Amino acid sequence: MLDKKAHWQKIYQNKSPLDVSWYQKKPELSLQLIHRSLEHKDEAIIDVGGGASLLVDYLCKEGYSNLSVLDISAHALDSAKHRLEGLAETVEWVECDITEFVPPQRYALWHDRAVFHFLTEESDRKKYVSVLQRALKPGGNVIIAAFAVGGPERCSGLEIVQYDASKLLSALGDGFGLLEEAGESHITPANKEQEFAYFRLVRK
Repeated sequence: MLDKKAHWQKIYQNKSPLDVSWYQKKPELSLQLIHRSLEHKDEAIIDVGGGASLLVDYLCKEGYSNLSVLDISAHALDSAKHRLEGLAETVEWVECDITEFVPPQRYALWHDRAVFHFLTEESDRKKYVSVLQRALKPGGNVIIAAFAVGGPERCSGLEIVQYDASKLLSALGDGFGLLEEAGESHITPANKEQEFAYFRLVRK
């Protein structure tokens, strides 16, 4: 059985955050969707699997003040903390497998770029949805980005699940409604193209 924590720790031990395939210099589409999701910059945001992503940097610079970043890898989180320096003290850092997360508060926005698609077992997807339901306030927004249908079938040595809107809505259940979707052709540091699908949903 795969030790997920050990797997992702090894990824971040062996690679610079600038070299992992999901690295983005600026997460443009995520930022656009977040801007459309929130009215106030003090609303609670959690970036699931945020790890070493630069999303938290941009949100801090834009004045968002209630930020949490969750990742299974301590190395990924340490990389982000080191990069942010003093700003890191304003962020809540959570080292945890998302399927085991106990939310300490309700969030107005849940952002997940490339975590959900790694959950290939239905039992893990159900745990994720259960956590999401406990964590997100009614009327809150969910942004999930996953490999699109026709995109990659594996990432970082692991199988993934590709998603379109109907497949994602089926997985999340009828407690969520789709607000918008968008596609993105992500170019990896190795200059390979990966097709992502982004979905913004509301908790009913």
